[in-house]
Amino acid sequence: MGTCSYILTGTQKGMDETFGSTCHGAGRARSRNNSRTKLDYQDVLDNLKTKGISIRVASPKLVMEEAPESYKDVTEVVNTCHDAGISKKAVKLRPIAVVKG
Repeated sequence: MGTCSYILTGTQKGMDETFGSTCHGAGRARSRNNSRTKLDYQDVLDNLKTKGISIRVASPKLVMEEAPESYKDVTEVVNTCHDAGISKKAVKLRPIAVVKG
């Protein structure tokens, strides 16, 4: 939600070793419940604002569950896949807005 995203391309090594599969997200670092109970709503909003990210959300609970702090470092995960040769980085995208229903 508050971190970059990547577009990756497949590799022959990825086809041979992982049936063409690679990461499809960073993976959670905190459970949804832990995120809801341990993170401060205003701190998360302030963090996104300092990054220039606008957010519109129906429920504060959704913000907490999807807060950047709730996930592993996506760049580290993508770099691991890239370095392992199972996928290659093609494009890095930076968020400018988030809409959560």
